[in-house]
Amino acid sequence: MTSTSQPSLATGSAAPRPPVPAPADFAAVKQRQQATWAAGDYGVIGTTLQIVGELVCEAVDLRAGERVLDVAAGNGNASLAAARRWAEVTATDYVGALLDQARERAQAERLPILFQEADAEALPFDDGSFDVVLSTFGVMFTPDQEKAASELVRVCRRGGRIGLANWTPDGFIGQLFKTIGRYVPPPAGVKSPALWGTQARLQELFPGLEVRVTSRYFNFRYKSPAHWIEVFKTYYGPTHRAFGSLDGVREAALQSDIAELIGRFNRSGGDAMIVPSEYLEVVVTKR
Repeated sequence: MTSTSQPSLATGSAAPRPPVPAPADFAAVKQRQQATWAAGDYGVIGTTLQIVGELVCEAVDLRAGERVLDVAAGNGNASLAAARRWAEVTATDYVGALLDQARERAQAERLPILFQEADAEALPFDDGSFDVVLSTFGVMFTPDQEKAASELVRVCRRGGRIGLANWTPDGFIGQLFKTIGRYVPPPAGVKSPALWGTQARLQELFPGLEVRVTSRYFNFRYKSPAHWIEVFKTYYGPTHRAFGSLDGVREAALQSDIAELIGRFNRSGGDAMIVPSEYLEVVVTKR
């Protein structure tokens, strides 16, 4: 009788399976993000981005009298743009200090906007409450991207529109976050915010919906690269916190890397800084 030997499972040399990464603690990440966006003074940066809010309102073909929700509104660029077009606007953010700035701006222009603190991943509104839902450089930073996208769709009425502005991975701001990530690693298990600036990810986040994408550029216009670095280091939460977490040597290295990045994008041709940063202008239509 001929016997055929079988390899022993106990003594086999199969490679060990890699450990399964622990799921991301979205609540803890969100808490840290709130602290980051509350640091510095985002309004100093945000007001320079006003044109993006105006363009998004045009992209969704906003109509007077429509109910508009601005999610992760920051200091209110899209909210103000919609209110200037006679829409009925509600602005939300999870950082109260940013909504205070938006409220001051609305009062100065005598624009009737309702302000409410709210989490983009758990919006306190009924299904289909709004004709238009907006977010400019806001919702893209939520840790649970699928949940945030589903909330945008949920509160938008059937036939309504969702208008977004999202930085792209290859644009200046996308590359800035990549540079910062070499010094301050992003939280494990959380997808990059810049994925919201890709058509492939948008199709995943809004399956079965009509998604129209236009590539646009916002030009950062500053006195010099050093001026931009100083402003962002002082006022923009992510860079403010990144620099504050590093020792002197690594802080100088990060500043040098950012200066090199600016140099690659700068088209001013002189001492000033004109850096175009690509973003996607997105219009999602809910069927």
